[in-house]
Amino acid sequence: MEYFVIKWLHILSSTLMFGTGIGSAWYLLFASISRDTRAAAVVCRNVVRADWLFTATTMIVQPATGYYLAHLAGYPLRSHWIVWSLWLYLIAGACWLPVVWLQMRLRDVAAAADAAGQPLPPLYWRYFRWWVALGIPAFFAFVAVFYLMVAKPA
Repeated sequence: MEYFVIKWLHILSSTLMFGTGIGSAWYLLFASISRDTRAAAVVCRNVVRADWLFTATTMIVQPATGYYLAHLAGYPLRSHWIVWSLWLYLIAGACWLPVVWLQMRLRDVAAAADAAGQPLPPLYWRYFRWWVALGIPAFFAFVAVFYLMVAKPA
């Protein structure tokens, strides 16, 4: 029973992490390309909140439950699929940390532009390009981790 509870927590937290990431990226992308300053300000503010509430907590829960699941199932931590999963997870995390900083900057720049009744400035778009550039490898790293967790290839 313990294994299934931990597995459920692991799957639930991965769903929250990936779902929050995809949903946040979708809304931030389309709010930004709409060039509606007010929409961008509101969406950026909520994306930052969602990242701290859901993504940050699940980024901690994932490795903890994953390690414990491997222990309970008797999987060696040196299994190729576990090692690759950890590396890909670290790559995604290394992308996510600057993305959080960028999202906070996007939020602040959009809020200032909205308060001034101005369009989104070039600084917003510079941060946005970096946000996209870091989000793409993080997305594919997580997709690969999902594959490895399900397939567990030798």
